[in-house]
Amino acid sequence: MDFTEVYRQTGNLVYFSPGAHFILNAAEDTLVVRRTDTLQVTRTWSIGPPSETVVITSHSKSHGTATSNSQWISQAGWSCDSEYILAASSRRGVVHVFKLRDEDWNARMETGAEGLVKAEWAPDGRHILCFSEWGLRVTIWSLLTASATYIQFPIHPDRGYAFRADARYFVLAERHKSKDTMGIYDTSSNYRLVRHFPSPTTNLSSLALSPSGNYLAVWESILEYKLHILSLAGDVQGTFTPTPDPGFGIRHAAWHPTGMFIAVGGWDDKIHILDSLTWSAASTLELSSRIPNGVVLWREPADWLESTQGRGFISYERLRGPQSVSICRVDLTKPNQKSGAVQLEWNKTGTLLLVRFENVPTLVHIYDFPTPSEPFVPRLRCVLQHQKPVLSARWNPVRKGNLAICCGTQSVYTWSDEWQGEGGEEEDMAECIGVPTNMMYETRDIRWAPDGKGLVLMDKDTFCCAFEVEDDVIS
Repeated sequence: MDFTEVYRQTGNLVYFSPGAHFILNAAEDTLVVRRTDTLQVTRTWSIGPPSETVVITSHSKSHGTATSNSQWISQAGWSCDSEYILAASSRRGVVHVFKLRDEDWNARMETGAEGLVKAEWAPDGRHILCFSEWGLRVTIWSLLTASATYIQFPIHPDRGYAFRADARYFVLAERHKSKDTMGIYDTSSNYRLVRHFPSPTTNLSSLALSPSGNYLAVWESILEYKLHILSLAGDVQGTFTPTPDPGFGIRHAAWHPTGMFIAVGGWDDKIHILDSLTWSAASTLELSSRIPNGVVLWREPADWLESTQGRGFISYERLRGPQSVSICRVDLTKPNQKSGAVQLEWNKTGTLLLVRFENVPTLVHIYDFPTPSEPFVPRLRCVLQHQKPVLSARWNPVRKGNLAICCGTQSVYTWSDEWQGEGGEEEDMAECIGVPTNMMYETRDIRWAPDGKGLVLMDKDTFCCAFEVEDDVIS
């Protein structure tokens, strides 16, 4: 990998553009856009006091004297076509929009007395969703008509809504008269309400829309392990509760890319794989301290950063045969226990499932899943063991078997099933790669470029990029 210089950022707001040609980052109240090929700055904007701005609404409240960081950017992002850039300041209740190819064009949206907790692009790149404080409403601003559509009482601004894959429908969890309700809205008709129906949940924790958009998974809060599968007409297709009931709720659920399965994990050490025929557990994956024969344990070498001075790469230790790892078993009857699945994520093709458990924070489990033509027998493929707790693990968005991991050290870790062995066959490979910088650097989060050829590595107040070294083509 080739690494860039280290640049300043705030709020971990660093994003590749959808076409991977630019990198956007926020530094306090300023947006910076760089080219990915040269890292040269091409645009900068400040969201200071308004001047000659197109104000889409003007019923803002007075914010008094600004504190030192009250104008800092809290959310930022690209539109789907990389034409527009969003920058929001939640404390000021203001959303700014800039145009990449017209430095003088800008727009401003002021949320008013209801406040602002989150702003993000809708999939069409011409509407912006703004969630107010206290769950009062979500406002959909249109850049095309300079108008707004309001939907009342969203339950969660971070995990209570979804767009269908084709972006035609917007699904929102709402709470009306103290009851959970699902709203279906037509995005092609200015977010017109299509259907309202009651949710079978009593205290909805989150939801997930299937890849086909035919089914909606909703689940209860921490107190009850219950997941419901609904059609978009509101019919309950199935309900899952493990036997015996563990007595606590679900932490994560993730649809298989084909929609044939959904992986569900709670605060215990089990992952249930539900099939789309019966919505019951077709398989259960359970955390174990014993790594069986045939499963590779990749272990980070001790003191490798010191020996390489952070300027090289080294392979994990590859341990075959039965191995054991240490697991911290917790008492689930006591409060604030660190346990259960903190991450469930399928790779691009759904042939691999990444699982991280909170009570074994240094481990990453990768499970193999069969293709539709093979018998359904998921198995543990490998375990990656690190010296420090894993902070982020992300699949490559383009390549099916390429994973990046960070642990808050001056490094990034990769696992791939694309390594060419001596016989020309593909093999697994895991490597530790140092970030070559003379300053103290702790990689706390990572993000892939949309083309899968680059990574953003973020420290608390800085970032750098890493790009794949491509072989020269000789004609």
